[in-house]
Amino acid sequence: MRDPLTILTEAFTSFLFGKVETTRLPVRTSTGQAQAVYLPTAAPGLGDSGVIIGREVYSGKGYIYDPFQLYGQQLPAPHWLVLGESGNGKSALEKTYVLRQLRFRDRQVVVLDAQGEDGAGEWNLIAQELGITPIRLDAMAALDDGIRLNPLDPSITTTGQLALLRTIIEVAMGHGLDERSGFALKVAHAYVNQSITDRQPVLMDIVEQLRHPKTESAEAMNVDLDDVRAWGLDVALVLDRLVDGDLRGMFDGPTTIGIDLDAPLIVFDLSHIDRNSIAMPILMAIVGVWLEHTWIRPDRKKRIFLVEEAWHIINSPFVAQLFQRLLKFGRRLGLSFVAVVHHLSDVVDGAAAREAAAILKMASTRTIYAQKADEARATGRVLGLPRWAVEIIPTLTPGIAVWDVNGNVQVVKHLVTEAERPLVFTDRAMTETSESSSASASPQTAHAAGARRTGPRPPVVTEPPHERGPNDALRDAEWEAEQRVELLERQRTFNQHAEAAESEPESSESTVA
Repeated sequence: MRDPLTILTEAFTSFLFGKVETTRLPVRTSTGQAQAVYLPTAAPGLGDSGVIIGREVYSGKGYIYDPFQLYGQQLPAPHWLVLGESGNGKSALEKTYVLRQLRFRDRQVVVLDAQGEDGAGEWNLIAQELGITPIRLDAMAALDDGIRLNPLDPSITTTGQLALLRTIIEVAMGHGLDERSGFALKVAHAYVNQSITDRQPVLMDIVEQLRHPKTESAEAMNVDLDDVRAWGLDVALVLDRLVDGDLRGMFDGPTTIGIDLDAPLIVFDLSHIDRNSIAMPILMAIVGVWLEHTWIRPDRKKRIFLVEEAWHIINSPFVAQLFQRLLKFGRRLGLSFVAVVHHLSDVVDGAAAREAAAILKMASTRTIYAQKADEARATGRVLGLPRWAVEIIPTLTPGIAVWDVNGNVQVVKHLVTEAERPLVFTDRAMTETSESSSASASPQTAHAAGARRTGPRPPVVTEPPHERGPNDALRDAEWEAEQRVELLERQRTFNQHAEAAESEPESSESTVA
């Protein structure tokens, strides 16, 4: 029984100073045990309609994304920009996204595959799996009856043909056409379209008309014939490269018959073209305009146009202007443009800064994989990312990215199924063991090579190496609450827990396409 004097003293003290706080002994526990006390909080997701990408790192919830489902409510435009350095999971994300989208009957995808391995584009395995033959644009193969795309194909409007010819010339010359050269090209193109009616006009017809203009071309502007010939000489020399130069064979004849534009997946294999030459942006322009006039139709299909090495587009003012127009069709004709770029600085500081800004503005979805700190800060400034997202980008491990969907910013771990892994494996040349031999390797070697893990409980989903265990989502929720105060400390612990996750058991999860 308590002492009456103590009770009286406490009552008098409470009357003067208020109630005395109860003193409790501190309790030491683990985050796993305390998770029921400190409930995690997470921002709302994007809904449950579409294809699953993976799971949110901080909440552990499934992350589902589909620009066609989100358009109009959460997305003003269906276009998507993917950024990040090599080896962090961009290719795996693109390929699994396409495979899962194709599970829907009203989807169709075109891929410009600019990267190659083992003599073929990196999308070759997926095309084979779906029973599709890639459209391989190769100057040497085109000479032996390979694939040709005709810039003067009658399926392209006269206006589109002239715009495409101007873009090809401007990209090759590195500057815009002056009025006189533009006039010479215009009259040559008009004459060829009017005079050739028994076959498809080809580039050689334009070159010959520029070299030998007709008298009526000079009379139309009351100038000398020699002047018209001089104005068109530089244009003829540029187009001659497509007819008799290093790009000979791909564009100097009628369009190849039999290209299936109704296939669910169309792959343009550009891997045999030098990615650092002027040929690549020229190819991008020709393929883009050709698709605009032959593939995009008002038939209620949802189409995805995915471009690898997209800096060839965004970094050229003339090609970027063509694709800008293409992107504007997206909202009207159901087109989602996906641009894959390694570094945003490759385009925002280039010659097409204004055009690049316009294209980036139309990309309402941005996915950023790991980048160096200075690159992450530059990316954050351009894209308007929150500070916490910019700070976390350099710490991201492979397979984890910051997703910004019209201001809804989440950290997402991409999940790859066992069935998808052989199709998205694109770094065979850099690994010690090949995909075929990884099955017989030891568990440690197989795990390092990206193969399926062994053990009594094989997981349905194979996750990238050096990622976190099943209890880390709750720990991340606690770290998020502390981040504002101890940001630098959280960055250090992020990598420590990621490396320690190898020894922790993983949960069995599955994805739904």
